[in-house]
Amino acid sequence: MNSKLVSMFVLIALVASASSNSTPAIDPAYQQSFDKWKAEQVDDLKKNWLVLAGLFWLKPGDNPFGSDAAGAIVFPKGPAHAGVFTLQGENVIAKFSPDAHSVIDGKPAITSTLLPDTSGKRTIVEMGSLRFYVIKRGARLGIRLKDLDSEAARNFHDLVFFPLDLNYRVTAKWVPSDGKKTVDVPNVLGDVSPTPVAGAVVFKLNGEEFQLTDLGGNPAKGLFIVFNDLTAKTDTYPGGRFLDTGPVVDGAVVVDFNRAYNPPCAVTPYATCPLAPKENRLTVAIPVGEKYDHAHGHH
Repeated sequence: MNSKLVSMFVLIALVASASSNSTPAIDPAYQQSFDKWKAEQVDDLKKNWLVLAGLFWLKPGDNPFGSDAAGAIVFPKGPAHAGVFTLQGENVIAKFSPDAHSVIDGKPAITSTLLPDTSGKRTIVEMGSLRFYVIKRGARLGIRLKDLDSEAARNFHDLVFFPLDLNYRVTAKWVPSDGKKTVDVPNVLGDVSPTPVAGAVVFKLNGEEFQLTDLGGNPAKGLFIVFNDLTAKTDTYPGGRFLDTGPVVDGAVVVDFNRAYNPPCAVTPYATCPLAPKENRLTVAIPVGEKYDHAHGHH
């Protein structure tokens, strides 16, 4: 075989190899959709998570609160002695001092039973730029505090993502559970909660098959997955990333890892995020989605 023919075969082989390993192009519509989603993520962080200014677990009995450093619960601003939270069993009763100027549902508040976030109609107290309410996590009851004049929210820079790669946007098979299955989901507090699961998604990456379990999603509306992968050691949040999908249609669902995002715990120490259960710890790297600054972020 002459050298020109050999060269031609080599060139054909190289072209074929390059085309088989190429990354699909990012079309403008996909880029626009991704940018809109990313902007919504930033907006959610600024409104709901970067404004967090404290998380205080209540002890049985009286828990005085205010900006006085000697108090049981120390707020970053406001009157020195703003009032008292009294924990009686699973009830939290708040008594406010007159100079706290506390407001509930647009009306001045003096004494009120505060309904927790798990009730579906939490009681939100306004005090200047501060907003606070009761959260329940396992057996704990605590006060979650927000400051609408948060410097962290004002100064927040953009989220950092890996380059988009459509090889990590896959169509997965939906495998529903029998309706009785639960998965033990840990959180940053050290709690482990048995969580009912609707099923799992099965998909292939680079020819290898994987499975991820849905955690509390709704197949008709969209799944919610908490997973981690080998990038957690260096580039992504150690406890795992969140991933939402669209609805399951005809037994299939699109799983786009480009939209994997960090839990709120990555930006604040006052969140109580679920971590990836053992069922959702992938043995490969997923080098797309949101990155995490291991040196400066919250763990």
